[in-house]
Amino acid sequence: MLKGMVSLVTGGASGLGKATVERLVKNGGKVVILDIQGTRAKEVAKGLGSDVMVSVGSVTSEDDIKKTLELTKSKFGKLDALVNCAGYAQTYQVYNFKKDKECTAEDFQKCLEINTFGTFNVIRLACGLIGKNTPNDDGQRGVIINTASTIAFEGDIGQAAIAASSAGIVGMTLPLSRDLAPQGIRVITLAPGIFETPLVTYLPDKMIDFIKRMTPFPSRLGKPEEYAQLVTSVIENPMLNGTVIRIDGAQRWFPL
Repeated sequence: MLKGMVSLVTGGASGLGKATVERLVKNGGKVVILDIQGTRAKEVAKGLGSDVMVSVGSVTSEDDIKKTLELTKSKFGKLDALVNCAGYAQTYQVYNFKKDKECTAEDFQKCLEINTFGTFNVIRLACGLIGKNTPNDDGQRGVIINTASTIAFEGDIGQAAIAASSAGIVGMTLPLSRDLAPQGIRVITLAPGIFETPLVTYLPDKMIDFIKRMTPFPSRLGKPEEYAQLVTSVIENPMLNGTVIRIDGAQRWFPL
């Protein structure tokens, strides 16, 4: 099923997105990477050959996304799957009483803008191209896979913005799947726990060690390749639709 499939992966230059790009290509797929990290994205593509194209841009920009979709159509002729991995993370408490200073509105808005709006922005523009595919025997034309976080359900101190932005992605999963069901497009959201990606650099070592201890099994951070494996499993299973899947080793958050 993956062979010959064309995917658009946002945030594909690093972390979960990069691992997804690599796995899709390894299984015979073709991929377009949309990422603001142009140099890094081109390095990823160079290592994978002609089946990967790069479009430098932001998920919050309509022009950048439209340009990316035009590239996808001109190079590969179609779009079968969208995997939204682009994201932003930052921790801060709503009010620092030691400094007598509130968090900035801009920090909160940036999380919502990139994570929640960015995810929706790519979906609303890409689903039209996916919907033009010839349906298979099930009537399916394509699949959309979003990335949230378990923080949406169990956010800790300083994670209000990440939790809110992830919860927005979780909340729109079922309505979007219902919107797109008549056209045979599935929508699923994956909610990883803490994985070994550049995004975890905002966490102090003390918290990372704590997370490992509080993960029942396996007691470690997740590996990007494990996320990518779940992406391909979702693509291959047509009954997965309108739901959120946690991938976290039974990881749960407790106040430090």
